[in-house]
Amino acid sequence: LNIPESQKKLIRALAKTGKPLALVTMSGRPLTLEEENSLADAILQVWHPGVEAGNAIADVLFGEYNPSGKLTMTFPRNVGQVPIYYAHRNTGRPQDGDEFQKFRSNYLDSPNSPLFPFGYGLSYTTFGYSEVSLNKTTITVNEILEAKVTVANTGNYDGEEVVQLYIRDVVTSITRPVKELKGFQKIFLKAGESKEVSFTLSEEDLKFYNYDLDFVAEPGEFIVFIGGNSEDVKQARFLLE
Repeated sequence: LNIPESQKKLIRALAKTGKPLALVTMSGRPLTLEEENSLADAILQVWHPGVEAGNAIADVLFGEYNPSGKLTMTFPRNVGQVPIYYAHRNTGRPQDGDEFQKFRSNYLDSPNSPLFPFGYGLSYTTFGYSEVSLNKTTITVNEILEAKVTVANTGNYDGEEVVQLYIRDVVTSITRPVKELKGFQKIFLKAGESKEVSFTLSEEDLKFYNYDLDFVAEPGEFIVFIGGNSEDVKQARFLLE
């Protein structure tokens, strides 16, 4: 997952010039870019962009287009973190931050967090999120939960943001992911503009296959997360009766 050493040397040499450095990466998989991220002022991940790649990349680099893409996979800090993905199961051991502590689930020489989490992506503007507001804190199997958040364009340029909603089933009969993507909306905001974004969740969104392979939603506590990626989120809790 590392880029070739010859390219690393070129990036180091370019960084020493003191000029602004934008790194364009073409790949079909995540790369380990921790050093490159510290040296470059920007990284543009273009995957395999096709015959119009040159024009599209130039539009982004020269500010003709404000990028708004989000990662559909997790980028590790190093190969030792692989496999790494946002919807992992709980380890069953306590975790407190990224620094090593005795009897905690941490790496010895690296943070637990990825370099770029699932759903991550920057643009030429910035966005801020309010706290999550729920229309109710307890629902039954036939009720709909509405989750709202206000998103503000806090930068100087018009731009688009992908607002993402995740949930976590806190206690279940089998081990469940710590987060699951359940919805997203792409919105356009002018500089300084704010917009309320609303999601709905039903019993179907809370279901999973249990030990007996029944597709069920188990009563209990859930956490709703809303944010611009899978890690930088606001949260609220509700109960399913």
